[in-house]
Amino acid sequence: MTLRKVLFSACLLMLASSTVYAETLKIGLNYPQTGRYKDQGLQQRLGAFLAVDEINKAGGVMGQPLELVIRNTRGEPKQGAANTAELIDREGAKMVFGGVSSAVAIASGKAARDRDTIYFGTLTYSNATTGAEAHEYMFREPYNAWMTAKALSQYLSRNHANEEYFYITADYTWGWSVEESVRKFSGTEDTNAHQGVKTPFPRALISDFRGALEQAMASDAKVLMLVLFGDDMVRALNVAYEMGVLDKMQVVVPNLTLGMARQVGPTIMSGIVGASPWVWNLPYEKNYARGKEFVEAFSERYEMRPSTSAASAYSIIYQYKDAVERAGTTDSKSVIRALEGHRYSLLKDEQYWREFDHQNVQTVHVVKIKDRNTIVADEYSSDYFDIIDSMPGDEAAQTREEWEARRREAGKPTSL
Repeated sequence: MTLRKVLFSACLLMLASSTVYAETLKIGLNYPQTGRYKDQGLQQRLGAFLAVDEINKAGGVMGQPLELVIRNTRGEPKQGAANTAELIDREGAKMVFGGVSSAVAIASGKAARDRDTIYFGTLTYSNATTGAEAHEYMFREPYNAWMTAKALSQYLSRNHANEEYFYITADYTWGWSVEESVRKFSGTEDTNAHQGVKTPFPRALISDFRGALEQAMASDAKVLMLVLFGDDMVRALNVAYEMGVLDKMQVVVPNLTLGMARQVGPTIMSGIVGASPWVWNLPYEKNYARGKEFVEAFSERYEMRPSTSAASAYSIIYQYKDAVERAGTTDSKSVIRALEGHRYSLLKDEQYWREFDHQNVQTVHVVKIKDRNTIVADEYSSDYFDIIDSMPGDEAAQTREEWEARRREAGKPTSL
């Protein structure tokens, strides 16, 4: 072999080696593998891995393959914050995302902020996440309690005007936020006329839900606002079904996900009303091509339909990739500037990252669970959601003036 051929072969080997051993761009997923919200956490993981695999097959982010590093929050704020610190300090994650409990997302976001790193809230609905507790490094992909309440109340005012409500609310930041917002926009702020009860979080017992439901049944309420999520909602609905509550009251679950619906099952879920930023049948009804591609890829890979939790995680990774490539760097400050005000369409109609609070502004949908036969006719027995109303994101979201007023009430500056 000539010297020229030897040198050429050596160069090829070096190029191959550099491709194989290219440094990965690490991102951290901080989600509940255990606890009351584990099903929503699993959906985040599945959506995230699908996005990472797709991006890596297409060449990565600026030529770097993505590497997803995961940690279990157990649904606990302190654990979420500790995980975030470890993902950044030890693993070298350039971005962290995740969370189901708002308390976990808020604590985790602060740990990321202290390390000059962006945190994306994947499933956090409390107003505080991009409100009183908002900061430069926190971005929230889903809607918030305020947006949920405005859309739901538009529907409820048309269909349940002048009826008495009863609230059963998880006793923590998300529950308080949702109840306060729904009361405000539905005109049910009078707690004497529209009673309610708090249930412990995160360790509510069946007896807690039964006791709360007994109080609801003893009232004259026609609308039961079940401000519970994850396994708590599942347990409470099963008890409500046994007690005959569903025959006497319109049950509303403000934040509905496919995972929760599947856990309860089509018989009990039928007729329940809620809100969601995205459901898997939306892209088919509105002909969103990219959304349909996601649903089909997810369904084929995992043999189940994706929930809004999976869609949120999937979208966040693509949004981070896009922002890094537009910024030309993974530097957090530069990526933040690339995100702020950015408009895009991915799995649905246009969304954007609002500059002043980093809330993702998007259309909010009100859904009602279909009848059992329709649900099970789907290939994966998951055709749960009938989209019965919608509200544009700019109409649903707080105005800047409303946001600033909340910040002043909390003793926080009116800018991030």
